Amino acid sequence: MIRIAPSILAADFARLGEQVREAEAGGADRIHVDVMDGHFVPNLSMGPAIVQSLRPITRLPLEVHLMVSEPAKYLEAFAKAGADSLQFHLEAEPNPQLLIDKIRSLGKKVGLVINPDKPIAWFEPWLAKIDVALCMTVFPGFGGQAFLPESPGRIRELRAAIERTKANCDLEVDGGIDSKTARDAIAAGANVLVVGTGVYRNKQGIAAAIAELLSGLE
Repeated sequence: MIRIAPSILAADFARLGEQVREAEAGGADRIHVDVMDGHFVPNLSMGPAIVQSLRPITRLPLEVHLMVSEPAKYLEAFAKAGADSLQFHLEAEPNPQLLIDKIRSLGKKVGLVINPDKPIAWFEPWLAKIDVALCMTVFPGFGGQAFLPESPGRIRELRAAIERTKANCDLEVDGGIDSKTARDAIAAGANVLVVGTGVYRNKQGIAAAIAELLSGLE
């Protein structure tokens, strides 16, 4: 089953609650929350207060993507605010097992992420221990970027590693996803699509955007 995770980085923050509800009604599977510290990536974005404000208005899982230099500092705050899943970059943490254990101790799902210039092999020791392996299909930091052409090959490599290790984790992709690149990503082995601009800035509306993405993918 293909799942859509709208990224609120592209939402209209003056209507954030309304747009998250629209995404839920339109068939989204989870809400993706991009957190940036201005160090790990060259941009700043939302903190735990956003998660706390969204928690009462949606039944969807809130997936927090920590694009930060010291992810361990933020785990408890986001967990307390209502996050259901916490994702961190392998580039940012020399001892991933410590963070995996900490996230589990908080009762949350675990996601690992790598940037497009890092080897897929970095995932392999951890695949059996996590819930989501997130393969970035752009360099993180800003929305609206184009899907990198090498991404399908990297997704195929990650899918092969998941199957080889018999891991039970989602293969999520994030960056430049539209109706065409969604098909390419799914064909390569992804089963969760993070979509920001393609959902929240679609002229036909949020529900129509999600329906368009899902059409022909199932």
